[in-house]
This record gives sequence, C-alpha cells and structure tokens, in this order.
Amino acid sequence: MPAYSGPTLALSLSIREVEAGYDAVRALHGVSLDIAQGETVVLLGTNGNGKSTLLKCVMGIVRPTSGSVALDLDGVAHDLTRLSTEEIVSLGVAMVPEGRRLFPRLTVEENLLLGAFRPQARADIRKNLAFCYETFKVLKERRRQLAGLMSGGQQQMLAIARALMSSPRLLLVDEPSVGLSPLLVSNTISMIKKLKDLYGLTVLMAEQNFHQAIRIADRGYIIVHGEIVFVGDVAALEQNELVKNYYLGTG
Repeated sequence: MPAYSGPTLALSLSIREVEAGYDAVRALHGVSLDIAQGETVVLLGTNGNGKSTLLKCVMGIVRPTSGSVALDLDGVAHDLTRLSTEEIVSLGVAMVPEGRRLFPRLTVEENLLLGAFRPQARADIRKNLAFCYETFKVLKERRRQLAGLMSGGQQQMLAIARALMSSPRLLLVDEPSVGLSPLLVSNTISMIKKLKDLYGLTVLMAEQNFHQAIRIADRGYIIVHGEIVFVGDVAALEQNELVKNYYLGTG
C-alpha cells in the first residue's frame, strides 16, 4: 500500500466552556472537551443536541460567543476562535461533513484533488492520491464518474478520502452513519478505525449510532440539549443510565 504522507506532530485539542448558536438560538451551553494525540473520541447525542455545531466551532464555521477552542501542535498553541476556516485547514484539521457535501457535477478525482488545496498537502498530491485509490479501490475504478451519480456508501468513501487528501493531523467526522444501510455504516466505521490505527490520525467523531461508535472509540462524551452530561471510556459509557435508556433500551 502506498505510504500516507500525513504529518506525525504531537497534537491536542482543548475546548473550554464554549457557548455558541445561531442568531437568538443557543445550541451549546458551556461545552468542554479534550482530545489527545492518536485518540478517537466520539461525541454521542441524538439530532438537535449540538454535535454538528461543536464540530463547526472547531472548523471556524460557527464562532463561539464565549469560551475557547485551542489546538496545540508540537508545543505551539493556536486559538481557533481567532482563525478563519482556511487557516484552520492549513493547520491540518479536516472535516468529513454530515451529508458528505461533495461537488456532484465534478468527477471523483476532481473532488479528491480539491481536498489537497492546502499548501502543505500539494507536494504530496501524487502519494496521497495513490494512497486513497489503494484504500478505496472503488474510487479508482470510478475516478472519472461524476460524484453525484455514486451510491451513498461510495459518496461517504469519497468524502473521507477527500479529507485525507489534505494530509490532516486532526480528522473531524460528522454523523458518518446518516443515510447509509446498517452494513455500510459498519463498513464506514471500520474504515475510519483502520485509517486511524495505521496512520496515527487523531479523530473526533459526532455520531448517534452508539453501537457503531463505541467500536472505535477510546473515550466518549454524551451531549444533551447542548450540554456535556457525561464523559468516560467505553466501559463507563455502556453502564451510563442515559445510554441504557436511549441507546440500549435496558434502562
């Protein structure tokens, strides 16, 4: 398999007391969260509880009204609340958005190449493209096909591969299970774990499918109505009363 050219710098993300929302609607209420180098952290919650809003705060798409979002890279701290989305991407943060958000009238390969626009990734376009085609063989077979004509599962592969084209240090994945069959959900989650393990990625994933999310999680946070109500490892999550009531049906 071709080598992936992503960097291996020490990384940590620290979110502290973040408040954010849309106009008069407040979506996040004092949210705090930490991720260390190489971890897969899942943000669990049903629709409308603020998961996507938090990821958008990390990406600079939504600006917190208060609180801090700090990314430490090899000992250098970066205040993401003061940076543009483009600057955050340039630091090595990539996002696989909910609904995939591909360019449907561009080909698979054109979508992939757009993922490599940050300067640090351009020198490695050939290597990363070869890596993505080896990892997601169907994308190589369909590299000339319009992205909008692919199945939902294939589009999810493309969205993940497009993010990898930027040589990310931190990968944000928003609701990868949305719109996919149970088998495709399982395959997608397994692929995220494989990529994380093989190439040392640090992953923050927002997901409402508890059973699939804990397969790859090191730790998890439960968010309800914009507030973090629980944090723990997988074993602790499985014993949590909220999880039993809302996800496992055993409460």
